Amino acid sequence: MKTIIFAAVISVFSATALAKAPIGIVIHGGAGTISRDSMNPAQEQAYHAMLAHAVNQGYKVLERGGNSLDAVTAAVTVLEDSPLFNAGKGAVYTFDESHELDASIMDGRNRAAGAVAGVTNVKNPILLARAVMEKSVHVMLAGKGAEQFAKEQQLELVDNNYFNTEFRYEALKRAKQAIAPQPHQAALPYDPAWKMGTVGAVAIDRNGNLAAATSTGGMTAKRYGRIGDAPVIGAGNFADQQCAVSATGHGEFFIRYQVASDICARVKYQQKSAQAAATEVLAELKAVGGDGGVIVVDSKGQLSWVFNTEGMYRARKTEGGEVLSEIFASSH
Repeated sequence: MKTIIFAAVISVFSATALAKAPIGIVIHGGAGTISRDSMNPAQEQAYHAMLAHAVNQGYKVLERGGNSLDAVTAAVTVLEDSPLFNAGKGAVYTFDESHELDASIMDGRNRAAGAVAGVTNVKNPILLARAVMEKSVHVMLAGKGAEQFAKEQQLELVDNNYFNTEFRYEALKRAKQAIAPQPHQAALPYDPAWKMGTVGAVAIDRNGNLAAATSTGGMTAKRYGRIGDAPVIGAGNFADQQCAVSATGHGEFFIRYQVASDICARVKYQQKSAQAAATEVLAELKAVGGDGGVIVVDSKGQLSWVFNTEGMYRARKTEGGEVLSEIFASSH
């Protein structure tokens, strides 16, 4: 009898040990003034197709047993390579008509993190952020130093004009016209269309590990080496063992209110779901003038998004489900 009971206990323990977490990934391509009136059917289809491609690339990593860190890296790399989003290839222009890119990544297993800011010649800033995390003793590198590190790590470098796109240049010209009467852009309340735009991904792998990655070209017509929230750990990007967040929006507010880490703190200390915590934080941010959105995942594999703008490019894929991609607020 004792042998039978012992065998049964071992059987239950083994089944529990072999139980795996549900895999899943959710991505975003920026939030802001996004309405159906401003987008034709062909453009809408292109955005949906690229969102689906990016989320599928990340999910494939998870599906074959890869970790969440590799999954978010894969998804964000795809978004950086697309001219549709304000990151990598589609980065907005600075006031001086160049491009300065930021990115960060975080591993929820041990809070390892890497970030880069103000880089101008790195094709995929998210890969550089990961190299900072894994190949250096630092968390954040900026400007020429970050670019020198990228060269030493043999990451792909490009001319700054690689990031040029016509529609981003048109946006810069409109921004400059609005700024012209002012001494500098700090004196002017920015049009939401100029300050929104980031890409990101959060994921949970088969072992229940969480990760987050965020990348951006920043704010249209930005000056003086302005850095937003995307590379700031706890503001635009955060992951621990309970929660992972990637944010998009008006970076100054996300930095001041530490949006990403605030969401995860409420999950950890108030035992709220990630979605409930995100909903609270975004509502409080809106009340003080902060616009934007977040994607979140918790340790139970619950994937969600919350935003307080007209729309947010977003997609998710969970185990056994199809890709769900959405753009407009009315479909949320």
